[in-house]
Amino acid sequence: MHSEVVLPYAGSEAADEKTAVIELRGARQFAMHSAEGREYRILMSVPECEAPARGYPVIYMLDGHAVFNTVLDAERAQSRRSDKTGVCPSVIVGIGYPSRLPFSPERQYDYTLPVPAGNLPASPDGRPRPEHGGADAFLRFIEEALKPRIERELPIDRGRQTLFGHSLGGLFALHVLFTRPDAFRCYIAGSPSLHWAQPLIREEEALFARRLREEKLELNLLIALGELEGGAPFHSAQNARALHERLEELREFGLNAKFRVFEEENHGSTLPALVSPMLRTAAL
Repeated sequence: MHSEVVLPYAGSEAADEKTAVIELRGARQFAMHSAEGREYRILMSVPECEAPARGYPVIYMLDGHAVFNTVLDAERAQSRRSDKTGVCPSVIVGIGYPSRLPFSPERQYDYTLPVPAGNLPASPDGRPRPEHGGADAFLRFIEEALKPRIERELPIDRGRQTLFGHSLGGLFALHVLFTRPDAFRCYIAGSPSLHWAQPLIREEEALFARRLREEKLELNLLIALGELEGGAPFHSAQNARALHERLEELREFGLNAKFRVFEEENHGSTLPALVSPMLRTAAL
């Protein structure tokens, strides 16, 4: 598992390997299918050190081809001195698609809630929104297919699992937190697209708050976005800050919710800026 393997760049399946591949030691890519027949490309890296007695911590990253290399480089560099950085060696699992695009159109279905079409924000190009509402089916794939596959191949500490998503992926991370909080220990919601799922996501939040008050769970949450993401039409910064303020009330019931704003960053540039804070939060 620690030998050199090849992860192809985006492009043709039969592309010339001299120009179309990179080599990442301890990392590989493989295909998986959901019960519904949807195809995914999974990128997985393994720490260079031996697994702890309880197994490796694991980070499941949405939009797998977007910043997998960035996350892997940051994890390897910082985990060498965990005592100084607060970052521990972890298995990184990126969930991508056959296209290997950083943000595949297929994410529009997998990361979104089944809200009525009339509640969806207007499409920027005026065209009808693509198929949406597959979040629960995607979560079943993660829980019933992907996690068991990873755990068959590697010793995993089930008590130290992180879900990392950005934009619609951040919305999905919050959906999982609110509806299946025991699925992960740590949730990273970068620039969450809260405008997409109103009022359903607020209803899920209320049910989650009620559950946590009745059944204390030890959970970590980081909500983060760029300072340039505020304003009309989506009011992302205001929505995210208001969500954090509401969730702060649940701290005594086990939710350690943090909020971070990155100066001079926008919706796209927030993603790489989030990597190191994500790794530190996952290590808590």
